[in-house]
Amino acid sequence: MPKAASELAVVSLVSGVCLLEFSVFLLLKMALSPRESGEFIASHAKHVTLPSEGIEKAAELVLKCLQEKQFTITGWWKSHELNPESNSPFALDWVFLADTLNFSFWADKGKAHKITYKGKTYTGYWFLCAAMNRAMEEGYDITSPTYYASVTLDELSHIFRSDTGVEVPLLKERHRILQETGKCLVEKFNGTFSTCVDMAKNSAQSLLKIVMENFPSYRDVATIDGQNVTFYKRAQILIADIWLCFEGKGYGAFDDIDSLTIFADYRVPQALAYLGAMKYSDELLAKLKNDELLENGDRYEVEIRGCSIQACE
Repeated sequence: MPKAASELAVVSLVSGVCLLEFSVFLLLKMALSPRESGEFIASHAKHVTLPSEGIEKAAELVLKCLQEKQFTITGWWKSHELNPESNSPFALDWVFLADTLNFSFWADKGKAHKITYKGKTYTGYWFLCAAMNRAMEEGYDITSPTYYASVTLDELSHIFRSDTGVEVPLLKERHRILQETGKCLVEKFNGTFSTCVDMAKNSAQSLLKIVMENFPSYRDVATIDGQNVTFYKRAQILIADIWLCFEGKGYGAFDDIDSLTIFADYRVPQALAYLGAMKYSDELLAKLKNDELLENGDRYEVEIRGCSIQACE
């Protein structure tokens, strides 16, 4: 390629990257925060309502649990055998890896992926954690961004192999995200997520911003009635997990941890609906009872997630 053409190609590539980064900046800048999104969505919802008596019932239950000290930062993380010790040298990168892959563990009926690890069988999210721990014992440097930046699909398939032979959902997507995320950490953050945490300077919101701007798979956004809204479920879970793992100290010392909202997933709405804090329209309820798939960004899905945030607020 002639020198002029080569230089033009480089300029075009750099310009393209700059435009992409600017468009991401605009998207995040113009979107409502998760808390603002919850309020906006609830005020525009057509299929979800928030009965005040149900919300009061849920609040009383949470208050009772707090008074009985069922939920405390001390010991919560350590209560599960698969979580790493906070003094482990790989703990922070373990948490980041787990939350980067913490999505979509649903399987078709009768086709669950399972793993038996140290005498116990795990499914869902804990399948992921057990597989990660097994991989480390087998010699895979799975928590290292340098490793997973170039991990092959075959290697990843072996690492997340199931006792039942059923492949973990969205394996190719997980592989793509791992490589994308690992390369970003290696190229911009010295090959470790701890650099991101250090840059945040004890601010949950600063860390949230760093994650949003640099790791595309965490950009949990949608549009409803012409308004860009955000949920940031996994990104907020990531920050909360770091806070819990380190019990609010060291890497987990966030001065504004209370600025996070609840994590708008699929379990929280189930609990809120059970407690009567959320009520679905007959149309939406029929879809849920018929196990109809709600596409990502579908109005039904956005209303359920947004109203979950507002109900808890």
